[in-house]
Amino acid sequence: MTTPQNSQPWPAPVAHAALDAAIALPGSKSLNNRELVLSALASEPTLLTDTLKSRDSALMIEALRSLGTEIVEHEDGSILVTPHPFTQDARIDCGLAGTVMRFVPPAALLANGNIQFDGDEAARRRPMHTTIDSLRALGVEVEDQGTGSLPFTVHGTGTVAGGDVTIDASASSQFVSGLLLAAARFENGITLRHVGEHLPSMPHIEMTLDCLAKRGVKVSSPAAAVWRVEPGPIAGGKVAIEPDLSNAGPFLAAAMVAGGSVFISGWPDSTTQVGDEFDGILQQVGATIVRENGGLKITGTGEIRGIDIDLSIGGELTPVIAALAAIASTPTVIRGVAHLRGHETDRLAALAAEINRIGGIARETPDGLEIDPSDNLHGALWHTYEDHRMATAGAIIGLRVPGIEIEDITTTSKTMPNFASMWHMMLGFGDWQNGFEVEVAD
Repeated sequence: MTTPQNSQPWPAPVAHAALDAAIALPGSKSLNNRELVLSALASEPTLLTDTLKSRDSALMIEALRSLGTEIVEHEDGSILVTPHPFTQDARIDCGLAGTVMRFVPPAALLANGNIQFDGDEAARRRPMHTTIDSLRALGVEVEDQGTGSLPFTVHGTGTVAGGDVTIDASASSQFVSGLLLAAARFENGITLRHVGEHLPSMPHIEMTLDCLAKRGVKVSSPAAAVWRVEPGPIAGGKVAIEPDLSNAGPFLAAAMVAGGSVFISGWPDSTTQVGDEFDGILQQVGATIVRENGGLKITGTGEIRGIDIDLSIGGELTPVIAALAAIASTPTVIRGVAHLRGHETDRLAALAAEINRIGGIARETPDGLEIDPSDNLHGALWHTYEDHRMATAGAIIGLRVPGIEIEDITTTSKTMPNFASMWHMMLGFGDWQNGFEVEVAD
């Protein structure tokens, strides 16, 4: 189980003029996969609109189909999900999707069968012990190799008592969200407590609670790092998926690097997506941002200031901020993101290595990065580590630094299959540049 590799590196295009572009983003991966899980567990069919078509969403759809859910994908991009009891054995390919490997196992507790989970080689290195331990705490047998990682098998009996569960979710908020998404179907719901000094990406937990509440599930947080989900039905109906604001990051950054403006259509007025934080953060590093005409418009001058920032609220923003920091005029310190060592790759080590590879100055710290200005940036092969956000970080720097080649641009298919085309069109290049045809995995 490996991610498809491009046959040749992708030459990151350099921006030779100020931008004037409008971008329509695909649906949010975080919302898309949460709503797919809830739809599979609902008491009636759900029609999802404005959905995301990507590797992560395809893996989630196939995982839920394997459990017994009926899913019909329509030509207009909408998805009709009809829930059915999970009554069969299944093999789940998680790929490299954290949402699949952390959200589907708690739902699989409701299966009357043996559910095997595995994924890409890189996925086997991602921490899963918190999920495995929590499933066992709920009284379900889980067979693994003693490594606290993929592969493992859940031996479901069709019912789960639920009740009180305590976990350490310091490595990922997805451990919390996965349990909360399925908990309304447990006989006694769940009272979930996090113990540990750190809980990353709280907005993602708030997103999960909001999705549940909008489906009619009774949820509460009676104390800090404690969540209660009452047992009961999960409503279906019609659910629209917001645009992916985290995927807006590279395009917003492009306006800062190249100068000019980029307009992101459909930016919600109110959202639980952590990508909304780009608005305030990028203004701190030199952008002008306005909300207008149902979207968000960013304007940059090409000048980028460094920043000292705690990104524990949303570590997924780090690659964009680090890419900007590599070409900023003053130093940057990024804090509160130690958990990024357990993402698709060790993102802190990867970002430091690649920035230094192209002549930048980056140092890992225990919980983040320090990045200083450099006058020696140069072209080189930018390794992607099977990580979509590493690929887009390289593309951002390539707008300013000639000769950056992205090792495998198809990693962006994880959440944004048309990234390369969108990037070229933003720059006015269409799908071709320097004789290189863009090929994007679907």
